[in-house]
Amino acid sequence: MTLQKVIDSVKQLSTIDKLRLIQEIIPDIERELLDKPTQRKSLWGLCAHLEQAPDSIKIDTISQDNI
Repeated sequence: MTLQKVIDSVKQLSTIDKLRLIQEIIPDIERELLDKPTQRKSLWGLCAHLEQAPDSIKIDTISQDNI
């Protein structure tokens, strides 16, 4: 059974049955999320594609030019 067929079937349920389905499924989803720790990418290098940050001299120069 495809996901689309499941969705189509769920849409035919009454509102109360949809709520019961959600109540039934949520614990399974929570358990799966807790059982599988997500691998997170390191934030180091997040901005590596950007140019080198300006040094304090450049910042001071730009600040003085804007006054």
